[in-house]
Amino acid sequence: MVSVETLMLRVDADGRWSYRQARATPPRGESPDATARRLAGVAAGDGDTVVHSTSWRHQPGGTIVLTYAVCPDPAPWLPATEVPVLEIVRGEAPATPSPGQISVANVVAHAVRHLAFLMAEDPVVARVLGHHPGLARALEPALA
Repeated sequence: MVSVETLMLRVDADGRWSYRQARATPPRGESPDATARRLAGVAAGDGDTVVHSTSWRHQPGGTIVLTYAVCPDPAPWLPATEVPVLEIVRGEAPATPSPGQISVANVVAHAVRHLAFLMAEDPVVARVLGHHPGLARALEPALA
Protein backbone atom coordinates (compact mmCIF):
# COMPACT_ATOMS: atom_id res chain seq x y z
CA MET A 1 0.00 0.00 0.00
CA VAL A 2 1.12 3.57 -0.70
CA SER A 3 0.47 6.46 1.68
CA VAL A 4 1.10 10.10 0.80
CA GLU A 5 2.41 12.33 3.56
CA THR A 6 2.57 16.10 3.17
CA LEU A 7 4.72 18.29 5.37
CA MET A 8 3.63 21.90 5.11
CA LEU A 9 6.76 23.80 6.14
CA ARG A 10 7.23 27.27 7.58
CA VAL A 11 9.99 29.17 9.30
CA ASP A 12 9.68 31.88 11.95
CA ALA A 13 11.64 35.13 12.18
CA ASP A 14 14.33 33.38 14.25
CA GLY A 15 14.88 30.69 11.61
CA ARG A 16 13.09 27.88 13.48
CA TRP A 17 11.19 25.42 11.31
CA SER A 18 7.67 24.16 11.98
CA TYR A 19 5.42 21.80 10.10
CA ARG A 20 1.89 20.59 9.68
CA GLN A 21 1.44 17.00 8.58
CA ALA A 22 -1.35 15.31 6.64
CA ARG A 23 -1.52 11.75 5.31
CA ALA A 24 -3.85 9.85 3.01
CA THR A 25 -3.95 6.91 0.65
CA PRO A 26 -4.49 8.12 -2.91
CA PRO A 27 -7.94 7.14 -4.12
CA ARG A 28 -8.17 5.10 -7.30
CA GLY A 29 -7.20 7.24 -10.28
CA GLU A 30 -5.47 9.98 -8.27
CA SER A 31 -1.70 10.37 -8.58
CA PRO A 32 0.43 10.81 -5.46
CA ASP A 33 1.24 14.36 -6.64
CA ALA A 34 -2.48 15.18 -6.84
CA THR A 35 -3.06 13.64 -3.41
CA ALA A 36 -0.26 15.77 -1.94
CA ARG A 37 -1.73 18.94 -3.46
CA ARG A 38 -5.21 18.03 -2.21
CA LEU A 39 -3.95 17.39 1.33
CA ALA A 40 -2.07 20.69 1.35
CA GLY A 41 -4.84 22.71 -0.28
CA VAL A 42 -2.62 23.74 -3.19
CA ALA A 43 -3.97 24.02 -6.73
CA ALA A 44 -2.00 22.44 -9.58
CA GLY A 45 -1.47 25.88 -11.13
CA ASP A 46 -0.24 27.54 -7.92
CA GLY A 47 2.92 29.44 -8.81
CA ASP A 48 3.82 30.56 -5.28
CA THR A 49 4.13 27.22 -3.46
CA VAL A 50 6.61 24.39 -3.96
CA VAL A 51 5.17 20.87 -3.74
CA HIS A 52 8.03 18.43 -4.11
CA SER A 53 8.40 14.72 -3.47
CA THR A 54 11.28 14.62 -1.03
CA SER A 55 11.56 11.08 0.32
CA TRP A 56 10.01 7.69 0.79
CA ARG A 57 10.18 5.11 3.54
CA HIS A 58 8.94 1.62 4.24
CA GLN A 59 6.89 1.09 7.37
CA PRO A 60 6.11 -2.14 9.18
CA GLY A 61 3.15 -3.86 7.61
CA GLY A 62 4.32 -3.05 4.10
CA THR A 63 3.21 0.57 3.67
CA ILE A 64 5.39 2.79 1.50
CA VAL A 65 5.13 6.42 2.61
CA LEU A 66 5.82 9.02 -0.08
CA THR A 67 6.66 12.34 1.59
CA TYR A 68 6.07 15.69 -0.06
CA ALA A 69 7.48 18.98 1.18
CA VAL A 70 5.05 21.86 0.72
CA CYS A 71 6.69 25.23 1.15
CA PRO A 72 5.71 27.79 2.17
CA ASP A 73 2.85 26.46 4.29
CA PRO A 74 -0.30 27.53 2.43
CA ALA A 75 -2.16 27.96 5.75
CA PRO A 76 0.35 29.55 8.15
CA TRP A 77 -2.39 30.56 10.59
CA LEU A 78 -3.06 26.91 11.50
CA PRO A 79 -1.22 25.33 14.46
CA ALA A 80 2.10 23.71 13.61
CA THR A 81 4.73 21.62 15.37
CA GLU A 82 8.13 23.25 15.89
CA VAL A 83 11.29 21.29 15.11
CA PRO A 84 13.91 22.68 17.51
CA VAL A 85 16.83 20.87 15.84
CA LEU A 86 17.03 19.64 12.26
CA GLU A 87 18.55 16.20 12.73
CA ILE A 88 19.11 13.88 9.77
CA VAL A 89 19.19 10.16 10.56
CA ARG A 90 21.08 7.64 8.48
CA GLY A 91 21.52 3.92 8.14
CA GLU A 92 24.38 2.24 9.95
CA ALA A 93 26.33 1.11 6.90
CA PRO A 94 26.63 1.86 3.19
CA ALA A 95 24.51 -1.14 2.21
CA THR A 96 21.86 -0.52 4.91
CA PRO A 97 20.47 2.90 4.07
CA SER A 98 17.36 2.77 6.28
CA PRO A 99 17.80 4.09 9.83
CA GLY A 100 16.48 1.96 12.68
CA GLN A 101 13.97 4.62 13.72
CA ILE A 102 12.69 7.67 11.88
CA SER A 103 10.64 10.42 13.52
CA VAL A 104 8.59 12.99 11.66
CA ALA A 105 11.12 15.60 12.82
CA ASN A 106 13.85 13.61 11.03
CA VAL A 107 11.75 13.56 7.85
CA VAL A 108 11.25 17.33 8.17
CA ALA A 109 15.03 17.77 8.51
CA HIS A 110 15.56 15.74 5.34
CA ALA A 111 12.87 17.75 3.52
CA VAL A 112 14.46 21.07 4.53
CA ARG A 113 17.86 19.87 3.33
CA HIS A 114 16.28 18.69 0.07
CA LEU A 115 14.63 22.10 -0.42
CA ALA A 116 17.99 23.79 0.21
CA PHE A 117 19.54 21.60 -2.49
CA LEU A 118 16.70 22.45 -4.88
CA MET A 119 17.04 26.15 -4.07
CA ALA A 120 20.67 25.91 -5.22
CA GLU A 121 20.11 23.62 -8.22
CA ASP A 122 16.55 24.08 -9.55
CA PRO A 123 15.77 27.50 -11.04
CA VAL A 124 12.00 27.01 -10.70
CA VAL A 125 12.22 26.22 -6.98
CA ALA A 126 14.79 29.01 -6.47
CA ARG A 127 12.45 31.53 -8.11
CA VAL A 128 9.44 30.51 -6.01
CA LEU A 129 11.25 30.29 -2.67
CA GLY A 130 13.20 33.45 -3.51
CA HIS A 131 9.90 35.33 -3.28
CA HIS A 132 9.91 34.40 0.42
CA PRO A 133 13.15 35.94 1.75
CA GLY A 134 12.79 34.45 5.24
CA LEU A 135 12.55 30.96 3.76
CA ALA A 136 15.48 31.51 1.46
CA ARG A 137 17.67 32.74 4.35
CA ALA A 138 16.63 29.80 6.55
CA LEU A 139 17.52 27.32 3.78
CA GLU A 140 21.08 28.61 3.31
CA PRO A 141 22.61 26.83 6.35
CA ALA A 142 20.82 23.56 5.54
CA LEU A 143 23.39 22.73 2.85
CA ALA A 144 26.40 23.51 5.04
